[in-house]
Amino acid sequence: MPNGSSTEAGNNGTAGNAGHDPAAVRRHPALFRAVARRRNPRLRRTDITVTDERTVRRAVKAAALGNAMEWFDFGIYSYLAVTLGNVFFPSGNDTVRLLSSLATFAVAFLVRPLGGMFFGPLGDRIGRKRVLALTMVLMASGTFAIGLIPSYAAIGFWSPVLLICFRMLQGFSTGGEYGGAATFIAEYAPDKRRGYFGSFLEFGTLAGYVGAAGLVTAMTSALGGDAMTDWGWRVPFLVAGPLGLVGLYLRMKLEDTPAFRKLEEEEETGGTELKEIFTAQWARLLLCIVLAGAYGITDYMLLSYMPTYLTDQLGYDDTHGLLILIATMVLLMAVITGVGRLSDRIGRKPLLMAGLGGFVALSAPAFLLLKQGSLAAVLGGMLMLGLPLVCLLGTMSAVLPALFPTHVRYGSLAIGYNISTSLFGGTTPLVITALIHATGSDMTPAFYTAGAALIGMVAVAFMRETARQPLEGSPPAVATREEAEEIVTSRSPEPKF
Repeated sequence: MPNGSSTEAGNNGTAGNAGHDPAAVRRHPALFRAVARRRNPRLRRTDITVTDERTVRRAVKAAALGNAMEWFDFGIYSYLAVTLGNVFFPSGNDTVRLLSSLATFAVAFLVRPLGGMFFGPLGDRIGRKRVLALTMVLMASGTFAIGLIPSYAAIGFWSPVLLICFRMLQGFSTGGEYGGAATFIAEYAPDKRRGYFGSFLEFGTLAGYVGAAGLVTAMTSALGGDAMTDWGWRVPFLVAGPLGLVGLYLRMKLEDTPAFRKLEEEEETGGTELKEIFTAQWARLLLCIVLAGAYGITDYMLLSYMPTYLTDQLGYDDTHGLLILIATMVLLMAVITGVGRLSDRIGRKPLLMAGLGGFVALSAPAFLLLKQGSLAAVLGGMLMLGLPLVCLLGTMSAVLPALFPTHVRYGSLAIGYNISTSLFGGTTPLVITALIHATGSDMTPAFYTAGAALIGMVAVAFMRETARQPLEGSPPAVATREEAEEIVTSRSPEPKF
């Protein structure tokens, strides 16, 4: 019998005959080849998505801006944690006020899985674009409303109650943001550049953090602590309103992703059932939770908790602590897209292993260096933590969407990512603060981060490499027509003589 093609199309290959009686296959080779072709039709030129560079860049810009606004919102809260503790939780000692403020920060993350369960399957049913527009409106509204809440001194008990309610609205809406934005970029980008374009999502994360930290720092320096406590803290929250309108405009101008439109044409957008995600996709969901958990703990430790650590443990004032963090984040922004491009060349797994391994090896030395207290030592410690983090930041937005097939991608990613962020990432500042208070050791953040990174390395070992490969459930996506023709030619069956 002639040798079959080993292409993905499955023409004449033995993979299409798996499970059949070998004797029957030998007796009727033509019949079984026809069955294999029917199940795995030959790839045609029209099956391949040829992306438009300008459209891809507009899609990346719209998704990244929304992500930037999400982290601008959360960055504001984390950087104003001490001030907000005085405004909304005036009773108790300094530690109690800080813990109360950080607990309110964490409560938004506890409702994020509910948002993921609502918005994710909805995005698989009605489209990524519509849901991302809705999450943008809700996210901006919740942040803007926080800036209007009267203080505890004005309305007492109802002040922290309103704060918690609006924080929950933020958390619920962001439950659909990251999963949708990552899916949006991954499904628009050509397969060989998914890492590069995906890295702009986390560039938006850093830009949001830098914007929040820069605004808080500038206002604190200009107004002073008393004025910030009286009224200045409101301004960063009120800025979210105009930003939300800009993000909504950009998102509404785009079409939905080519992969989702393909599903619509094939009438396969009946929606994601939660039961399917938790049963048929449970192994991938678990992998997503562990990967996102390690990523979240390392990310929130450095970008959200570190200003509090520098202030409370090392005695830096708020302004100096934020300036150091801003310098670190600007450096990460300068290299993050290069990391994304590198992941397209050498693969996602090597960079993930390098980043997580860096946290395992460098967390304790970095915090020992931070404890020296001098500006040079603190900058060195932040750099030791920032370099491993950028390996994760530049890669993870391409890794997580590729774990799931197209028809359940938004729902599965939104649920897995937000369960993980709720349990691990968002609670990191609260957990570390409580552990330091309980143990009396200011090395707790190093041990907590290294442990999370070690678990993440185990998860990466079980992950399949997805760089330069089509997303599961979607046809190949390429940048040029010539590349499409090359793929079709390479997957055509060899002539038989």
